[in-house]
Amino acid sequence: MHVSLPLPPPDGERIDNITDWGLKQFQKAYGKGGSGLISPLEGEMSPMVTEGGETTPSELAAIPPSAPTGASPPQGGRSAGRSVPITKDDIFHYVYGVLHDPVYRETYAQNLKREFPRIPFYPDFWAWAGWGKRLMELHIGYETVEPWPLTRLDTPDEKAREAGVGPKAVLKADKDNGLIRLDSETTLSSIPAEVWTYRLGNRSGLEWILDQYKEKTPKDPTIREKFNTYRFADYKEHVVDLIARVTRVSAETVAITEAMKSAKR
Repeated sequence: MHVSLPLPPPDGERIDNITDWGLKQFQKAYGKGGSGLISPLEGEMSPMVTEGGETTPSELAAIPPSAPTGASPPQGGRSAGRSVPITKDDIFHYVYGVLHDPVYRETYAQNLKREFPRIPFYPDFWAWAGWGKRLMELHIGYETVEPWPLTRLDTPDEKAREAGVGPKAVLKADKDNGLIRLDSETTLSSIPAEVWTYRLGNRSGLEWILDQYKEKTPKDPTIREKFNTYRFADYKEHVVDLIARVTRVSAETVAITEAMKSAKR
């Protein structure tokens, strides 16, 4: 199936990708203030329906209405008991949260391989919107989140220094002991065990970093001789900072998804 993405809006104009019809479906399910669910799911997924009446995958899981601004800790969204209007941004945060729900992803794993996701109406809208908002802040702003307090140990590589060369790049993880050895001089520790369970495809976020910054020797002799100029040492401090921030993102993401497992559906 061919999917055409919308062109960038002119002059920075905002274009919502959640329709007014979609907003009405959420207001109908939760009330305009989002204070309650009219039709409880009781554990079953309730597909969205189109304006024509046919059941289809939800349009709401496609493109965000706008990028989130600011940063705040996961508070579970606005208070479920307050009469606060549900906005299109709130809906996108809700959808982003639901799509990270481990129970949802496991229950509908086969469906998600073949079709677009359908979005259920969970009882506590604001809890899921709050989780989704925080996850978006973490995932989009991973380079600016507060670094995780890792422990850094630098031990001079005397042999390398005597030979007049830099430390040898290693970039290997010891998951059991919460360590990452960057090179023959520097080791990072105090890495929480759970961060390795937050995976982007077939690897964890930290494993992607270690792989991308390794020194790799090109097979082609010409490329190896003339263009193989990358040296890990030139990026070492950047990688240390990136590992600390991605550790924060991974740890908080896992904490949120673990809390989701016990949420009412």
